[in-house]
Amino acid sequence: MAEAANGGARGRGDGVPCPTNPMVTPLLTDLYQFTMAYAYWKAGKHLDRAVFDLYFRKNPFGGEFTIFGGLEECIRFIANFKFAEDEIKFLRSVMPSCEDGFFEYLSSIDCSDVEVYAIPEGYVVFPKVPLMRIEGPVAVIQLLETPFLSLVNYASLVTTNAARHRLVAGKSKNLLEFGLRRAQGPDGGISASRYSYMGGFDATSNVAAGRLFGIPIRGTHSHAFVSSFMGLDEITDEALTSSDGSNKCEDFVSVVQNWLIRIQDSSSLRGTFGETSQSELAAFTSYALAFPNAFLALVDTYDVMRSGVPNFCAVALALNDMGYKAVGIRLDSGDLAYLSVETRKFFHAIEKEFGVVGFGKMTITASNDLNEETIDALNKQGHEVDAFGIGTYLVTCYAQAALGCVFKLVEINKQPRIKLSEDVTKVSIPCKKRCYRLYGKEGYPLVDIMTGEDEPGPKIGERLLCRHPFNESKRAYVVPQHVEELLKCYWPGTSSNSREELPSIHEIRTRCIHHLDRMRPDHMRRLNPTPYKVSVSAKLYDFIHFLWLNEAPVGELQ
Repeated sequence: MAEAANGGARGRGDGVPCPTNPMVTPLLTDLYQFTMAYAYWKAGKHLDRAVFDLYFRKNPFGGEFTIFGGLEECIRFIANFKFAEDEIKFLRSVMPSCEDGFFEYLSSIDCSDVEVYAIPEGYVVFPKVPLMRIEGPVAVIQLLETPFLSLVNYASLVTTNAARHRLVAGKSKNLLEFGLRRAQGPDGGISASRYSYMGGFDATSNVAAGRLFGIPIRGTHSHAFVSSFMGLDEITDEALTSSDGSNKCEDFVSVVQNWLIRIQDSSSLRGTFGETSQSELAAFTSYALAFPNAFLALVDTYDVMRSGVPNFCAVALALNDMGYKAVGIRLDSGDLAYLSVETRKFFHAIEKEFGVVGFGKMTITASNDLNEETIDALNKQGHEVDAFGIGTYLVTCYAQAALGCVFKLVEINKQPRIKLSEDVTKVSIPCKKRCYRLYGKEGYPLVDIMTGEDEPGPKIGERLLCRHPFNESKRAYVVPQHVEELLKCYWPGTSSNSREELPSIHEIRTRCIHHLDRMRPDHMRRLNPTPYKVSVSAKLYDFIHFLWLNEAPVGELQ
């Protein structure tokens, strides 16, 4: 059970568990990583010391922020990176022209000489700033590219999506991830549950994710459960013991029926509904007998206000007689704003009519293909929903298919390298860098700045020129009131740097929510958010443009 709670089997790498998904092995990569590795080896370059940056170019979902996810799985991967004999055998079969010495080399390698520096998982991050800096023998690092991108791209995308849903829903609402059945396969479902929780959701319906990661799990029943009942006579065991064990009701069904009659005859609710569905009442009663401490009913199988809500209230009041408190209802169709408001009125009327303290505050949960836009619309209309169950649009990241992280060489054998493009957004920022977040006097982050590794870092109270990496007219002086260095050592390799501990998913979730709170509101708003500034030092700016001119071929006019 300890291994399950940790999210994976115990691995070989310095006590770090194996990747959560057993399919994450050194073979989980693109073929061209192996062909490049062979070419490096053939040329005697495979041990050249390389530095790669993993970053993204544009924030997703039309917003101006991203949440970094997937770091722990990357560290698990490199901690346990080693080719098995059967994997080498397979590689020989698909690369028959390669020399035996290359496969002997692959059999010998691990990531003991690799260094990984990264922004902590759960931080708010921005384009161009390296999420991870990976250093080591170029052939080995090349083999890490595809798995790292695979582990970070979706994780960061769905964590960001979850955070955006949290921001639009507000802090007071419960967010429940219901996406397993709509996710892209089992791994997509497990990852979505994990990273939705990290991004601010409160619970998941995914039982496997609950076991693996310790995420709270929630769930009640479906429409099938309600429609499977034909009538109250199907309930064979009608007895219910009170919550304190002091007495036992032998005919709980009759208590429910009596309460339904009282509700129908009450002065404040008379005429609001007629005959309710007796099969639905049977289903609710049966479920309450099974889970008297956790009774939450799906009330839209037949008619919400004429049947579902009155039937729920009758069962909830019967439970109250026995010392239990029902949880509430779930709405899965219809006009959620209107139905939630009318349901709340019904609950308040029950509380006032029968003197049941707290009945008006019963939880109302809404589901039914919800997303950012529908929750925003509900907020504008006015609603009484306490919890949102969100599935398809969350886990599939329906609004954007991919984040688009890239993995670029920035230095080899201490020589800075740059990748040029006619599209300036695809020009890489060369050399091994340090990254800082500068805070203003109000406590908000003002700008992220990258410097050369050997440059002195920004100092509190000292004015610093921050330049856009490629646009010479975009520049500003900043006097930071607080300076945070972003890249921490998570895998020291053979260096003497101490290794950061990997926090629990609950600590990462807390960190994520804290960092969202620290951002200036205009950067986080849904519509027309203010872009956050990402800059380089004046010295790095000059070097980028020097290297750009030095590497770009000079045309010749005929």
